[in-house]
Amino acid sequence: MQKFPMTAEGLAKLEEELKQLKAEERPAVIRAIAEARAHGDLSENAEYHAAREKQSFIEGRIAELETIIPAAEVIDVSKLSGDQVKFGARVTVVDEETEEAKTYRIVGAYEADMKHNSISISSPLAKALIGKKVGDSVEVPAPGGARAYEITAVAFR
Repeated sequence: MQKFPMTAEGLAKLEEELKQLKAEERPAVIRAIAEARAHGDLSENAEYHAAREKQSFIEGRIAELETIIPAAEVIDVSKLSGDQVKFGARVTVVDEETEEAKTYRIVGAYEADMKHNSISISSPLAKALIGKKVGDSVEVPAPGGARAYEITAVAFR
């Protein structure tokens, strides 16, 4: 079985999502389907079709989470240290062209979330950063051309 690196927080979020899907979302959509069926002709019943589509999504996500969670390999980031970029690190980089600084956390593929500046270990930026140290420059391929970044900080907190 393939293992997926993940932080403890990332695993907890996925487990909570699975619990919510099974305990709340699934029963709610089953009730919505039953209610829509009570309205009669299913061929022209938009509520019924919408509920079935939502049910399909929920069941697919449950199946996906039930595959991912047992295969998670939790890496305890609190035990990591050093100045070299690796899984779990919070890395501050400065775009060498715009001088804009950003901090990213390198996490597993199933917990990456750009809204929270968490990037997947398999992303081009993370791949370029892994193994580098503060003061190093990296070049990352991007759709608009390669971007150069300087690493200004590495932390494990």
